[in-house]
Amino acid sequence: QVQLVESGGGSVQAGGSLRLSCAASRYTYSSFCMGWFRQAPGKEREGVAAIDSDGSTSYADSVKGRFTISKDNAKNTLYLQMNSLKPEDTAMYYCASDSGGQTTGWVLAPQHLYNYWGQGTQVTVSS
Repeated sequence: QVQLVESGGGSVQAGGSLRLSCAASRYTYSSFCMGWFRQAPGKEREGVAAIDSDGSTSYADSVKGRFTISKDNAKNTLYLQMNSLKPEDTAMYYCASDSGGQTTGWVLAPQHLYNYWGQGTQVTVSS
């Protein structure tokens, strides 16, 4: 059974930074597309950033220039570096894997194409 485990969430003041990690078991990231998503209370889950197997990336407009998605294939770990955090970034953050490569690193790809999901890590940004 493939597992994705997020870590790195926490509470931070506006303007601060956090780095989220997503560790995977039993397979490698090298050939998979990956994504970060978030869901705030009362809102739908939305794509934040995505990365293709070749390393190409895309971002939601709301986080462009502030967040960076990356992966370390040797460590089977996906990262989301979040800088200049805002209160509206407060949400549960999830990582997901698309083993079929259908999402092609497109942040707006349909979420049902991701076949593995982590349990989430909470990010809270105070003003």
